[in-house]
Amino acid sequence: MNSTSSDCSSSQSTCSTPLTTPGGGFYDFTQHKRAIVVGAGPVGCLAALSLADMGWSVDMYEGRNDLRLASEKAQTAQRSINLAISSRGILALHAVDPSMASRFLETAIPMKGRMIHDENGKLDSQLYDPRGQQSIYSVERSMLNEQLLDAASSNPNIRIFFQHKLVTVDFEKRAASFSRPASYDGFNVNVPFDFIVGADGSYSNVRRQLMRIVNMDYTQEYIPHQYVELRMPPGPTINGATTFLLDPNHLHIWPRHSFMLIALPNRDRSFTCTLFAPTADLARLNTPESVSTWFAHHFPDALKLIGEETLVRDVLTNPRGSLMSVKANPYHYKDRAIIIGDAAHAMVPFYGQGLNCGLEDVRVLQNILTRNSVMGYRDKPADNEQEDMHLASALEEYSRTRHEDLVAISQLAMKNYTEMRHDVTTPLYRLHRVLDGWLTSLTPHVPFDSLAPVLSRVTYPPGAARGWIPLYTMVTFRPDINYATVQARAERQTRVLRNSMWTLTGVAVAGGIVGGRLLFRMLRS
Repeated sequence: MNSTSSDCSSSQSTCSTPLTTPGGGFYDFTQHKRAIVVGAGPVGCLAALSLADMGWSVDMYEGRNDLRLASEKAQTAQRSINLAISSRGILALHAVDPSMASRFLETAIPMKGRMIHDENGKLDSQLYDPRGQQSIYSVERSMLNEQLLDAASSNPNIRIFFQHKLVTVDFEKRAASFSRPASYDGFNVNVPFDFIVGADGSYSNVRRQLMRIVNMDYTQEYIPHQYVELRMPPGPTINGATTFLLDPNHLHIWPRHSFMLIALPNRDRSFTCTLFAPTADLARLNTPESVSTWFAHHFPDALKLIGEETLVRDVLTNPRGSLMSVKANPYHYKDRAIIIGDAAHAMVPFYGQGLNCGLEDVRVLQNILTRNSVMGYRDKPADNEQEDMHLASALEEYSRTRHEDLVAISQLAMKNYTEMRHDVTTPLYRLHRVLDGWLTSLTPHVPFDSLAPVLSRVTYPPGAARGWIPLYTMVTFRPDINYATVQARAERQTRVLRNSMWTLTGVAVAGGIVGGRLLFRMLRS
């Protein structure tokens, strides 16, 4: 495990002496600029890998312990929703390291559509792509994070410091202070930097530090719903192989209007189930009897598959998570700092875009830095007073161009909760899907493989949104279309479909009236 060197062990010390690399050599800060990434989650790891590839010497700091340790795995399993990663996230991985993206896909489980479970146990498969050519992928958050941590640990330009919690940042002096717990050594360390990236989540301290010196617009909103994770066990062993209890190539949804249950497959043939419900409803599930009765009424098939004893234990003992959204603007300060991922735009998880959007942040930032000729190699001695105008211009461009997209996906994510728990059960939604599918068949398919080489250089190619493309397809499978364009285009298409459906309804009613009159005349004659 990477850790701090001994020169940083004294209280309030500054790591000013040469620092050793994981391979035993020395970082030469006269040649390489120093970036600090706060947060070693998936987004922080990908940001560190991206900067390292551009020549930066990168130190990544994480307040928690290394999640790859056996002692951490059990806690991690209860802490986060399973992930559905889609083309935006996969393409961001590809932009930084194509081989890493390929390795990831080998361990993920493809889901080709939604499987809707109604109250009578009837199943309805709703494919994401009528052609059957596109899938989203189920992955455990810890597994993805471990793969990215392994990649960062093996990169000679990256060091990782666990159990280092950010205390303060002095952006003018370019120095950050981190505390270490008593179990580590109890000391604080001061770390100099050229550039700091905040990827430290919804409750970001980097964002808090920025708000002291930046006129940042900021909102934080909790919705009156919570979630709790449950586990559906693997199925029986048949011919020596463990089976799934449900079709593993679908995202399973039990929509119940004001609440819903979802299930995503795992590699061990189990499913991770997540119950989303109003906080008041979950508060009433406080005894074994109340849990059993409620699930028997609303989710009888899921109760049978999970098992009553396991279900009751999970509902009563697993932590209940809050659902919140965060909006901020701008995301940067001069040439010194930027926030990405949930630190900049936490959103509710109902479009499965929180992580995908965070990973895409890295791709967008990488393209902007490259286009502005920002590299990690130092062409003159370090000077805290000297501003890197190329980097400052790049970060300003990121804030200016990315904000509209991040607001759009946050709004779309909240709207999709209504669709998942209610709309998917309505006849109007089914008619909408039929018309959407027919119009989509008239638009040429854009394969993922054709997008990857282009989007590693160009953030969003102009004119990408052509033809009729369903909203879900644009959000999930078309990373060449930015979120704001997706939202605007979807609103136009919805108006067209709504008008078409009213026209069809009017024609049907008029035809019925005419037919009724003819039938009446025939019966009278």
